[in-house]
Amino acid sequence: MNIGQKVLFELKKEISEIEYERYIKKLVYDTKNSRSNIVYYTAPNMIIAKWIKSKYADKIAHLFELHNEVKPDIKINVNKGEQVISNRVVKQHLEKQNSKSTYLNPSLTFESFIVGNSNQFAYTTSKSVAEKPGKQYNPLFIYGGVGLGKTHLLQAIGNYHIELGKTVIYTTLEQFMNSFTSHLRSQTMDRFRDKFRECDLLLIDDIQFLSRKEQTQEEFFHTFNELYNANKQIVMTADRAPNKIAGLVDRLRTRFEWGLMADIQPPGLETKIAIIQKKCELDGIHLDNEIVNFIATNMGDNIREIEGTIIKLNALSSMLNQQITLDFAQNAIKDQLKEKKENITIDDILKLVSKELNIKPSDIRSKKRTKNVVNARRISIYLARSLTPNSMPQIAMYFGMKDHTAISHAMKKINEIIENDENFKVLLEELSNKVHSYTQNGL
Repeated sequence: MNIGQKVLFELKKEISEIEYERYIKKLVYDTKNSRSNIVYYTAPNMIIAKWIKSKYADKIAHLFELHNEVKPDIKINVNKGEQVISNRVVKQHLEKQNSKSTYLNPSLTFESFIVGNSNQFAYTTSKSVAEKPGKQYNPLFIYGGVGLGKTHLLQAIGNYHIELGKTVIYTTLEQFMNSFTSHLRSQTMDRFRDKFRECDLLLIDDIQFLSRKEQTQEEFFHTFNELYNANKQIVMTADRAPNKIAGLVDRLRTRFEWGLMADIQPPGLETKIAIIQKKCELDGIHLDNEIVNFIATNMGDNIREIEGTIIKLNALSSMLNQQITLDFAQNAIKDQLKEKKENITIDDILKLVSKELNIKPSDIRSKKRTKNVVNARRISIYLARSLTPNSMPQIAMYFGMKDHTAISHAMKKINEIIENDENFKVLLEELSNKVHSYTQNGL
């Protein structure tokens, strides 16, 4: 093992396994050209090269210093087939990007984004903007709940253009405000304006935080106009549509609506399953279908939270040297599930079941014995027992039943139906998924 490989192996001990496998492991040490005071690595593309350079170059240099007592400059070239782009070109690209507020995550690409009915429109328009910036959809305004993929699409657009050598600024609104305040205090507003107005694409995350920030709104208004008039692409995300952002001046709200607005809805069960499977594939994690379905059904709609759960399961499995089984997964995330249960009420379940099955809530809680009412009542009881912390006596009291034995009987009956009717099982999973979505986003 040469020293370049040895240093990367030592770095592996100090970073997450995912970052090592996805990025660091792809570096190739250039033995021929490296010296004690300068070290060359080759990366598979410019995004990974720039990301590693910004995040780990100093650490890699320090590890070399521990071996040679000389801290070298770390150079990361880019390998495209047989052609290696010289460090001079990479350096020029980095200098062009030096105004970036936040480095993009190279793993957030269009290829790694899972498309479903809930996000198809946002994905398609984002890809169109990436391919033809500053044209038809300018600005692009993507909105939706927390953890549904808005930032992924935003950064995918940015990563697409970094590969083309464009100047991309990605920043959260909070970082934009902090930078604005800092330059205002130091009387260097010219530098601030150059930073945000001399770019090919401006990507702003969480634009809703402009609400009631009058001075920042004024500055962003002029930045928006400069870029728009120069046919530069602007993409923004928010947790709600522009007309729902309180404290936003009319002239900004109007401009946000000039281009195209694309909303992202909570993913359906099939999309969540596909997202989990893709995450496992990218990170080299094996979960059988039963575990995937359990996570998709019980963990709600926040994709970041779901991905965090997968990483947690893999880390615990590695530390404890245990295989990830369904029992292992249930035990590992029981506290998260308990917290989710505490946020769900039987009223939430009844409203959802009533709406989906087109049966009045009063009928479900009544003594009626018609087939559709009994079916809806059983489903409501099953979901109440599965998704809330209520005991069987509490559920029996809610539905006006004699005691907990009636609930026990209903649970037994519905479990028999699940065993014999796959369509009914799928219906339960979909309703469970929608209950989680309802409690987070409203019916």
